[in-house]
Amino acid sequence: MHLERLLGRALNSFDLPDSTVERLGTALAHSSALHSSHHSASLHRTTHRHAYLLADGSALSLWELTHNAGRDGSQQHELYTEETEARLAASRLSTGATSHGTAEHSDGRADEDDDFELFGALLARPIPAEPRTYVPDDSADHARRVLRRAENPDRPGERTARRLRRAFAHHITQALGRQCPLGGGRDAGFTLYEHQFLLLDGSEVSLWEVEHTATPDGRHMCEVYEDEQAARGAMESRARVR
Repeated sequence: MHLERLLGRALNSFDLPDSTVERLGTALAHSSALHSSHHSASLHRTTHRHAYLLADGSALSLWELTHNAGRDGSQQHELYTEETEARLAASRLSTGATSHGTAEHSDGRADEDDDFELFGALLARPIPAEPRTYVPDDSADHARRVLRRAENPDRPGERTARRLRRAFAHHITQALGRQCPLGGGRDAGFTLYEHQFLLLDGSEVSLWEVEHTATPDGRHMCEVYEDEQAARGAMESRARVR
């Protein structure tokens, strides 16, 4: 019944692979949890993870994105088989007006320097300390996918990739999410994630992923760095490209 409701309300349920739907038909139990949420004056967005225990003893997850970004503002649902696909879909939603105020000159032009100052302050803000709860969930493959989608030339190299092949658990933290004006009436979205990995030898490794739309054609782009300072520096640099 839960799966039927999920598929029935999803706008893109027809995009799910037939093999996935067939496997889900053998589910014995399920659990749902809120994965992330965003609420502003114009946009309400949540992502839930639905995990299913199948008859063959394996597990399968669906990622549900719920938002009000449609034309009439009504609640809409989308389903994805990969967390990265759900995050990409969420990042493409328009956030509308930002919650902070902007100064205006006498000619009505917004003072974009104020926006950059606020953005820079957010970039400099440290992440609040939170307990890390590592989840064993194909963590080595997750690390491989993060590195594979990185487009920046200075992304982590083969040495880091080899270390992360020994990852057996991981934790994802969203450190920052922000809209920033680029000039010419165009905004860009920036999101910073820390992917924390626990390796078999007990050591920890983090990858810092920057997702943004500060590209010439406004397309979504991912960059990955080995330390937080480099990631935040890249975000600030991209935000100042006019």
